[in-house]
Amino acid sequence: MTSRELEALARTGALKPEAPSRAEYDGLVALGETRLADARRKELAPASRFDLAYNAAHALALAALRRMGFRAGTRRLVFEALSHTSALSDAARRVLIKCHEQRNVAEYEGFHEVDERLLDTLLRAADELRDALRRLTPPDRES
Repeated sequence: MTSRELEALARTGALKPEAPSRAEYDGLVALGETRLADARRKELAPASRFDLAYNAAHALALAALRRMGFRAGTRRLVFEALSHTSALSDAARRVLIKCHEQRNVAEYEGFHEVDERLLDTLLRAADELRDALRRLTPPDRES
């Protein structure tokens, strides 16, 4: 159930093999869906909505990676691996990586002016990822 690319990343230490857990997978998907719904709340500040949408996408991307039996050493790698863990389009994957970079600027440099178009694009990419996960078979290990 793994790809050669993911296994190669594991050999370098960028990914750590770990048996998938259905409970963890379900929890990450539920967390992603809840945050994605909250990110659509227009009464929230754009920066809060961006954080919620970004973290929703991260939880969903992590679920896709965990489904394949790996953990990532970095948040960015969780998004980069999406071409091997889901049927997400390259365009949506690039949006998520760009939003990861934007999140890092906000977190580590204190600058967080949210571009509403980027927020809308992030929401669409997260929706696409959620829908891609819904088409996948979850891991069957219950632990």
